Amino acid sequence: MKAVRYHRYGDSDVLVYEEAERPAPGPGQVLVKVAGTSFNPVDAAIRGGALHEVFPLAMPHVPGIDASGTVAELGAGVEGRRVGDAVVAFLPMTADGAAAEYALAPAEALAAAPRTVARADAAALPAVGLTAWQSLFELAEVRAGQSVLVNGAGGAVGAYAVQLAEHAGAVVTATASARSADRLRDYGADRIVGHIDYTAAPFTVEGAPFDAVLNLAPTTPEEIAALAGLVADGGALVSTTTPPPEEPRRGVRTARVLVRSDADQLAELVSRVDAGRLRIDVADRRPLADLPAVHADAAAGRLAGKTVLIPA
Repeated sequence: MKAVRYHRYGDSDVLVYEEAERPAPGPGQVLVKVAGTSFNPVDAAIRGGALHEVFPLAMPHVPGIDASGTVAELGAGVEGRRVGDAVVAFLPMTADGAAAEYALAPAEALAAAPRTVARADAAALPAVGLTAWQSLFELAEVRAGQSVLVNGAGGAVGAYAVQLAEHAGAVVTATASARSADRLRDYGADRIVGHIDYTAAPFTVEGAPFDAVLNLAPTTPEEIAALAGLVADGGALVSTTTPPPEEPRRGVRTARVLVRSDADQLAELVSRVDAGRLRIDVADRRPLADLPAVHADAAAGRLAGKTVLIPA
């Protein structure tokens, strides 16, 4: 089979589109014929070696933590799945991923794929959708009537976070560039803030204080501390980037997001997609062989939105 692999840590040029042995499923595993995978920034961080102590790899490594496709083979002991089932999954970060024609997945990580979108496009859902869900509902504990600030809402996680917070009945303020404003309003944002001036004194954002702040943007320690000041007493500050400071005096809960695979949550996201309540936004679709170029584009800041990679 064809796969994109790297044999050592490094820049995007270590990624090679090459022949690789088709894997065989072991006990509890499923072999998926891949319809699509997607690029996530963590793929680049792992490839560069920055996270090698957290996510140790065996080389050569196949990246791609998002997978959509069909079940091709079942390993021993797998129940509830049949060959030909359409599935999506968030794959383990330390195992070979879905940047290949076939990929192994733990059976417990699989959810039925959405019926209402193209099979490859479903790969734009697992990692970022689960990140948004766990940030809002497990860590921030967002509920109806609360106010939520999504900082850096123009990206893939932000698009899901705005939609899910709106589903929950929250009042949503989103920070994003002008090019994303109309899309986020369509997704349910009540207020769009184009730019946060962290140097302003006093520092504030329209709508503050917020019951929950979800930070998805690269921020300095000083900027994340300023965002903490926008959280109401007893609220929550959750960040996917810079770790937030502790705020025990005001009872503010803080957390950095470490997304995990959860098939039940993924199935709930899929059900909302099929019900027309949650939209999957794909910015670009490229052949799998282009994955090295996608990594290079991301490093150069040329990548906007979610890019799906499709095997030949």
